[in-house]
Amino acid sequence: MNMPFYVAPEQMMKDRADYAQKGIARGRSLVAIECTDAIVLCAENPSRNLRKISEIYDRIAFAGVGRYNEYDQLRIAGIRHADTKGYTYSRDDVDSQALANQYAQMLGQIFTNEMKPLEVEILVVSAGFEPSGDRLFHIRYDGSVSDEEGFAVLGGDPDPIRERLSAADLSGLDIGATLKLAVSALAGPDRTLGAEEVEVAVLDRLDEGRCFRRLENDEITGLLG
Repeated sequence: MNMPFYVAPEQMMKDRADYAQKGIARGRSLVAIECTDAIVLCAENPSRNLRKISEIYDRIAFAGVGRYNEYDQLRIAGIRHADTKGYTYSRDDVDSQALANQYAQMLGQIFTNEMKPLEVEILVVSAGFEPSGDRLFHIRYDGSVSDEEGFAVLGGDPDPIRERLSAADLSGLDIGATLKLAVSALAGPDRTLGAEEVEVAVLDRLDEGRCFRRLENDEITGLLG
């Protein structure tokens, strides 16, 4: 009788984490930055059809990096969860923290129990009526959640981008200045990114209704100046 092959739980978790991290690092990065009148989400993405940034509900946006088919499934699940809760109770009862918790449980369950973890990082963003009410929940492949302040960076090689944003003054920026900062942080000092190479959306601070707005190339070009 053959003895079953044994792998220590610590080694198994480490192997799964390494696998997921390598898959995520192969993709391009994405940033979200709070500004005075909106939250700007900007991803390096030359595709006009495969979206990394999408609307979830009235004041909530979703962004993902990694394997497209995997984070798109999460996007759809989030929309269904938000629609069901809003229809059953009230639209005001749909909030980003509850949605982030749902995603964290889903990703944590898959990471712990499935053979292959999801190669994704996702961001759940909600715009407050004032900047103090903004929420940026960064959920990783293992289900861990961090509540980001001011900005969030996902995918690719995030550390240099995070350093560039940390060194910048984010106070009092409008949408145009914030977008320039986001594109500059994604590009780095050795290259430039044009409007056709980025995907941009904003969550405006409207008093009511849907706040998500996707920017087209002409508007991006005008804001980048």
